[in-house]
Amino acid sequence: MRVAYQGMRGAYSEEAALRHFGAPCQPVPCAFSEQVFDAVESGSADFGLLPVENSIVGPVTVNEDLFLRKPAFIIAETYLRIEHCLLGLPGSALTKLSTVYSHPVALEQCRDFLAARHLGSIPEYDTAGAAELVASRGRRQDAAIASKRCAEVYGLSVLAENIQNARENFTRFAVFVRSNRIPPGQVMEKTSIAFSAKHKPGALLDCLRRFAENGVNLLRLESRPVPEDPFQYIFLADLVGGLKDAGLAAALEALCGEAGFVKVLGSYPAAPRP
Repeated sequence: MRVAYQGMRGAYSEEAALRHFGAPCQPVPCAFSEQVFDAVESGSADFGLLPVENSIVGPVTVNEDLFLRKPAFIIAETYLRIEHCLLGLPGSALTKLSTVYSHPVALEQCRDFLAARHLGSIPEYDTAGAAELVASRGRRQDAAIASKRCAEVYGLSVLAENIQNARENFTRFAVFVRSNRIPPGQVMEKTSIAFSAKHKPGALLDCLRRFAENGVNLLRLESRPVPEDPFQYIFLADLVGGLKDAGLAAALEALCGEAGFVKVLGSYPAAPRP
């Protein structure tokens, strides 16, 4: 099965795909998240996988916004522990390094390690890309922050492991298909939706009350701006229950009468929380 993800070989997203799907997985790297959706829509990939939330930095907003716009349906979630490693050329020494490359979020998550060793940092568009850059340049004073898998892929040495500031660092990924390709017998235990509240006093409270009245537990609520309508917001919510559950179905029906806009982003098995 072909699984599209954003990044290069060795990226954390590739690792998440391989762990979630196992041996049948054929990873399809894409430079941008939009191309992951395009691959799924065109049929060149069977599934898409993108990060949607990190336990330290919070939501991955660029991907959340794409789920709002694209005709995709989330069928699974999966968690991956993020363990940043410092990678250098074979024979490099930690004491001889001067510059470290990585994604800006990875650099920030490893700030304490870098500061303690007076290492300069330069952002790259992703962690795997930074590893490839260090490998191709061949400069022993350079290093990358990336996954241990990147060391194998690009022929680098692991100079230090688990260098992030917070040891408990997890990313949640969403697995999705085209909205008309939902697998038969799809298990639905958790549902993600987007909705807008009308412009009147207590409008958001009225929307949220529909969940409480029908016994639906709200796991997460977040607001996102609407670029086409300045200073207007869409709310993203994760709910306990599947689309076929009577309580959730009733809550969504009531919400459609209360909200200005409602979109179901997906309904899927609830992955074990780390």
